[in-house]
Amino acid sequence: MSTTESITPDQAPTAADGPVDDDAHHHPGDLLYIQIAIILAAITAVEVLTYFVDFGPFQTPSLLIMMAVKFVMVAMFFMHLKFDNKLFSWVFIAGLVLAVVVYIAMLLTFEFF
Repeated sequence: MSTTESITPDQAPTAADGPVDDDAHHHPGDLLYIQIAIILAAITAVEVLTYFVDFGPFQTPSLLIMMAVKFVMVAMFFMHLKFDNKLFSWVFIAGLVLAVVVYIAMLLTFEFF
């Protein structure tokens, strides 16, 4: 017998052989993606509405908040970060925080606030 034996399907590891990660490949169904798309469309509609309706001093902060919410939803669900290693989520969140800080610093530098 050689040291490189192939495993047949009936010899595949089972739950009795050790811990099996059942959630490793768990992804939501189509209904959740449709709900997320509707939420993103609604947030986009409100963002476009800020062009036609004067929000006063709350316009820029509200746009930044809506941008952040949309970024997180797209990254977590459509890029499947919610179901991957948490390190990937933290990388995207760090990027979002850095982008917001740089944008606010630019706005404060040129006195747009």
